[in-house]
Amino acid sequence: MWALQSYSCEHCGSDFISDRALKYHIRQKHLGKVHCEKWGQEVLREKLQDHSKSVHDSSTVVTHKLNGENLEERNMKHTAKKISKTCRMCSRHFGTVLGREKHEIQEHHFTASKRAQMSTGFSPHNMLECKNSQELQRFADEKIRPSPGPLSAACAAEVSAVLQLIQACFPVPASRVIQGGSFIKGTDTKGYSEIDVVLFSDVFANVNLCKKQLKEGLDALRKNLKQTSYGNRSGILMGKRASLSLRFNFLCSGNLHSHSFEIMTYYDILGPKPSTGEIAPLAGAAAIADSALFGRAISNFGSNSHQKDLKLHLYRKLYLCDDSDEAQLCALALLPYQVAFVKASITRVKELIRLMIHWFRTSFAKPTEENKFRRLPSTYTVELLTIHVWELAGKPLFFSLVQGMRAILKLLVQYAEIDVVWHRHYHPKFPIFVKVNQKRTRPFILDPVNPTANLCDSCNAWDEVAHVARCSLEKPLFNRVRVRAPWLFTNKW
Repeated sequence: MWALQSYSCEHCGSDFISDRALKYHIRQKHLGKVHCEKWGQEVLREKLQDHSKSVHDSSTVVTHKLNGENLEERNMKHTAKKISKTCRMCSRHFGTVLGREKHEIQEHHFTASKRAQMSTGFSPHNMLECKNSQELQRFADEKIRPSPGPLSAACAAEVSAVLQLIQACFPVPASRVIQGGSFIKGTDTKGYSEIDVVLFSDVFANVNLCKKQLKEGLDALRKNLKQTSYGNRSGILMGKRASLSLRFNFLCSGNLHSHSFEIMTYYDILGPKPSTGEIAPLAGAAAIADSALFGRAISNFGSNSHQKDLKLHLYRKLYLCDDSDEAQLCALALLPYQVAFVKASITRVKELIRLMIHWFRTSFAKPTEENKFRRLPSTYTVELLTIHVWELAGKPLFFSLVQGMRAILKLLVQYAEIDVVWHRHYHPKFPIFVKVNQKRTRPFILDPVNPTANLCDSCNAWDEVAHVARCSLEKPLFNRVRVRAPWLFTNKW
């Protein structure tokens, strides 16, 4: 049987059944256009100068700094951006991952040997050099698990003081403050943690007003924090200016522990438990019909019916939103549900999460100027993948960390098989989930509290993750390790 040859457009990744069809597509869609490297889109050649003035000089443009160290760098992503189709060498965006990979090979000579060289970078005395499960447990207790007892209590007290200081220094009244990050979830590691702070204010009546006032408000907060006692004693080390957030590191007393803060602000879309009448209902028969349809399909949203409606409207807004900044701001309201999902895991699962986060930090080569746009999976993605593998094992209360790590690494080797969905916050028949599910590409990890976000889209280096995972499985820690129950399902991988 003859196989049909396909012709792929190098500009957008679209496939065609003939060379003639491809040429017609290029004439209609791409002829006379040039690619804007900074903005990631095609522009008519004669309008490139006007485009540069109107778009590049706009304060609302976000220049994404993707440097591969996203587990260390503060980059709070509550909605996955389509980074998976962005070149890791020049940030050019394509219609498909296949088109992006073809571009990387042709334009940047990104061969298998070059990928191996640029991805692998095991640190000295890596935990993968442990000889058995007992050595790994000692390594985790001594070098990864946060210090218990008085040190932990003192650390928590200082973090609490900083959180109060942030609220006091915020230039407008905050109606509600929510927190996230590894420190709040209980997945932080020794010497380092992440703390996300969202300040809701009624001053930001809508997204347009918020985006106009956001920079001014965060700049004022930055200035106020620098003038405090913490800022004066170098306890607060400000990071580079971000478009939607304020980032800084806070060093506890004795500089033994670093907390990476990211502060964002928006108006309170959901509220803690809003009463009827606080939010104006949707207008029009179509909106009412949509609300009724979503209401029949959704489940597990708690006892407050008004809260359910607000979530349904938020999901619909996220699904229809074309502005990545607005989507990220709107999704901030879902942070408490994301935290609760991970925080509910048993202690042993959190230990495994810490090991996997440590593996990402110590197993990959640092990005260079050549591949500075490389993006590894986010911390949140790692947490959810770990929880998923544990659930596949039947949610055991006690298990070997070596067996757990081995299972996760084996799945990463064949990342195209990753297909993860939870239905605790949205029903399988929920219309938005159905639409997203029909278009999904693998790897696929749908945010358990946001049916519009495939978290795997925040990574454009899954092939590198698979390579480093494969090399890790050859390390001493996994030598002669035989799979045991309840991890027998990994034999199929």
